[in-house]
Amino acid sequence: MASLPEPIIALTAALARLPGIGPRSAERLALHLVQSDAGTVRTLAEAILAARERISLCRVCGALTERQPCTLCDDPRRDASIVCVVERPTDIFSIEKSGAFHGRFHVLGGKISPLNGVGPEDLRIADLEARLGTEPIQEVILALGTDVEGDATGHYLAKRLAPRSVKVSRLAHGLPAGSGLEFADELTLSRALEGRTNL
Repeated sequence: MASLPEPIIALTAALARLPGIGPRSAERLALHLVQSDAGTVRTLAEAILAARERISLCRVCGALTERQPCTLCDDPRRDASIVCVVERPTDIFSIEKSGAFHGRFHVLGGKISPLNGVGPEDLRIADLEARLGTEPIQEVILALGTDVEGDATGHYLAKRLAPRSVKVSRLAHGLPAGSGLEFADELTLSRALEGRTNL
């Protein structure tokens, strides 16, 4: 059986390093690209390079942006008294899609994970505290993952921010819309019961 030429193997390996793309998908993409029109491939390559060169992190909140500060920080219609703390810049897109939040954001840049060598000093916690001193922030909403590291980071932040005159809350954890109880794990059910609201 003939093996693939080295450039295709190298392209497949590069594509396989992207999130959500396994070895088979990477190979299919690589084979598609090498058989595509050169102009199409060049346009794709230029778009990737342009996005990488033009997009940076907002110096205020840490969101992905093309300008400083980002449009979320610069929008006077957003509620500057509420800041939603997220782990990654991409988490902002998920919250924005809901259309339910109209405040500002702060990206931590990760979560506390001693096993991976990530401590509080490796995150943008000091930047958040600096914002509390210069912005009219009254509430910090912790929108972190529900895994062990996310919970630990949330508890650490709540304790660290406790001396400040700011309300610290976290997103409610519960059942996904349109799903039955049989699909929920024990932890999700437990948190859904704890976070129940009156009707």
